[in-house]
This record gives sequence, C-alpha cells and structure tokens, in this order.
Amino acid sequence: MDLSRLIQDLNAEKEKLERVIASLEELQRAAGLALPPAPGSGKRLRRKSLGPEERPKI
Repeated sequence: MDLSRLIQDLNAEKEKLERVIASLEELQRAAGLALPPAPGSGKRLRRKSLGPEERPKI
C-alpha cells in the first residue's frame, strides 16, 4: 500500500467536498434560506404550572 498515494487521494476528495459544500452554501444564501438553528439554541419547553384549584387533586 502506497501511503503517500492514499494521502493524495484523500486530499483530492477533501477538496472536492469543500467545493461542493461551498456551492451548496452559496445556493442557500442566494435562495434566501436561513441556516437551521443549532441544537439547543431554541426555546426550552416548560411545565405548565398548576392553578390553586388543581393542586389538591395531586
């Protein structure tokens, strides 16, 4: 196995992927689409608080 050839092939594949990603990001910007929010950056769901009439039921 030629390690230097393998590294060369992987670097070529990496460059192709970077170009594809850049193209897709440009298309997304041109279409006016927003990037999806990062996980955990949204509003947190909160538990509904119980009213005074519901508390004795528990």
